[in-house]
Amino acid sequence: MKLYCLSGHPTLPCNVLKFKSTTIMLDCGLDTTSALYFLPLPLVHSSRLSKLPGWASKDGTVNLEKELKECAGRVFVDSQPEFCLPERELLDLSTVDVILISNYHCMMALPYITEHTGFSGTVYATEPTFQIGRLLMEELVTFMERVPKAQSATCWKNKEIQRMLPGPLKDAVDVWSWKRCYSMQEVNSALSKVQLVGYSQKVELFGAVQVTPLSSGYSLGSSNWIIQSHYEKVSYVSGSSLLTTHPQPMDQSSLKNSDVLILTGLTQIPTANPDGMLGEFCSNLAMTIRAGGNVLVPCYSSGVIYDLLECLYQFMDSANLGTTPFYFISPVANSSLEFSQIFAEWLCQNKQSKVYLPEPPFPHAELIQTNKLKHYPSIHGEFSSEFRQPCVVFTGHPSLRFGDVVHFMELWGKSSLNTIIFTEPDFSYLDALAPYQPLAMKCVYCPIDTRLNFHQVSKLLKEVQPLHVVCPEQYTQPPPAQSHRSDLMLELQPPPMAYRRCSVLGLPFRRRYERIQLQPELAKALVPSEIKPGISVATVSAVLQSKDNKHVLQPVPKPTPVPPSKKRKRLMEEVPELLSPKPLLSGSIPLDAFLASLHKSGITEVKVEETADGHILHLQAEDALIQLEEDATHIVCDNNEPLRTALRDLVLRFLQKL
Repeated sequence: MKLYCLSGHPTLPCNVLKFKSTTIMLDCGLDTTSALYFLPLPLVHSSRLSKLPGWASKDGTVNLEKELKECAGRVFVDSQPEFCLPERELLDLSTVDVILISNYHCMMALPYITEHTGFSGTVYATEPTFQIGRLLMEELVTFMERVPKAQSATCWKNKEIQRMLPGPLKDAVDVWSWKRCYSMQEVNSALSKVQLVGYSQKVELFGAVQVTPLSSGYSLGSSNWIIQSHYEKVSYVSGSSLLTTHPQPMDQSSLKNSDVLILTGLTQIPTANPDGMLGEFCSNLAMTIRAGGNVLVPCYSSGVIYDLLECLYQFMDSANLGTTPFYFISPVANSSLEFSQIFAEWLCQNKQSKVYLPEPPFPHAELIQTNKLKHYPSIHGEFSSEFRQPCVVFTGHPSLRFGDVVHFMELWGKSSLNTIIFTEPDFSYLDALAPYQPLAMKCVYCPIDTRLNFHQVSKLLKEVQPLHVVCPEQYTQPPPAQSHRSDLMLELQPPPMAYRRCSVLGLPFRRRYERIQLQPELAKALVPSEIKPGISVATVSAVLQSKDNKHVLQPVPKPTPVPPSKKRKRLMEEVPELLSPKPLLSGSIPLDAFLASLHKSGITEVKVEETADGHILHLQAEDALIQLEEDATHIVCDNNEPLRTALRDLVLRFLQKL
């Protein structure tokens, strides 16, 4: 059993598991942090960005003024942002049989895998994961396609040139593998390969293994996966949460008795408490609005935004923000808000019960009805005529490199009354803000990450007790910025097996058993012999038929009689007679009792030599050897058949025939 690691990002995993003749990809996350190396894509022409000076090395040997621009001491690529893909050279991805998706953030690289590697298998995901994943991909494609960039920067990727660039561009990894965004046609083609599954639904893969999704408690439809055969069990735990938020709670009990537990997608902000961050978010928002400023919240169009809106719904009236407009701007804003209300069976019990009242499970339905929350596909059209300030705007993308957020950064960045509040933990907020410097607006970092922290995961592992844990190497050491914090890492006994991008792990357990079925007529013919009290053994002669990874023992077919022919039969035409098998021998030969029986038979001159496997008996007068080993006995005598037969019969007295 092998595990191939294709991603270096622990919360955007992509691993391939080879298990019992099946090749299973676990998630295909897209690392969008590479977009931070690029200039933002403004929706409206930005004179500030267009006037940025080009970059050339101080000695003048490298001049990339058309490709690289300098802003506030940092250098950025002036091209359409590109993304870091999962590794595609480590193994032939056309051999992948199935892809299991754990949540909608971990499927963003799907079109790159299914459309460009010869993949011909099936993708399994829950319905909310599939539908919201589609929305996030559609949003990404729209963000890119509505601001096309004619030029494509490639010279800076040359290894010799990249070495001479200033940091952090100089340290960017695998830049040649970065790719531009896929098209909507590729998204639709990739999603046509998805088969929907429900929690605890067992899916057979070629009769070899069974895969089952379990609720992971992190987002709508998010799953952990159990991959098991009759005798082995692998659990894949990715992006899980034990906090009480809107999704169904995490199913922990089904993870017990795992041979191997693959652990990814822990919180990216282990020191931040999500409840504390929500409180800070609300108080900073209220402070800015009261001072007459606007609040910008760069966010994804699904996920934490539902909790933020619910929190604000409860907070607004008490903070006298009842008249402040809230705007949600995204190409998929309407669909995202509607989907959250219709996936009732995937929500926590509290929200499920509201559906039967009937009430909408999320309060943003009421915010929309009372015109406190308005949603728009973009800043153009209706929004520009209805927009009034001060207000709160939720929009994407959290990287601040594309989407409507770029326009608001240019619009509000010059005033210290305005505030930008970062709630998504995927991007460094300082790197995200770099191309907008110098910036007058206030910045508040309130990352809300509900995934498991190290304390919760240690408790979980104690309860489910897997034999082996496999995790990204980042989890086996404290964060670089807090090297003294040994509580921010996994300390387990035995230590977890760590992986990094492009590593291949041999998982530490061997398959020892296979299930085989006996046909009834064969079972009826068995004659068990008791070899120990309570233990019986029977020999079987049969034909083993293997089909679709199912094994059946069938009776040996009887030879069909050949009709007599007038011509003289040839010897080779005769059907060979089916011989009954020789009996099997079991038991051990006690040395002293065997020597005594040799003595009785007149063999007295016996020299005994001890070996690593047993004993060698030299019969000196007879010039013969008997090797007694744990699983074999050898009689060696030279051209003396009567002696060999007599010794064999003596040996057989001590053994049991089956």
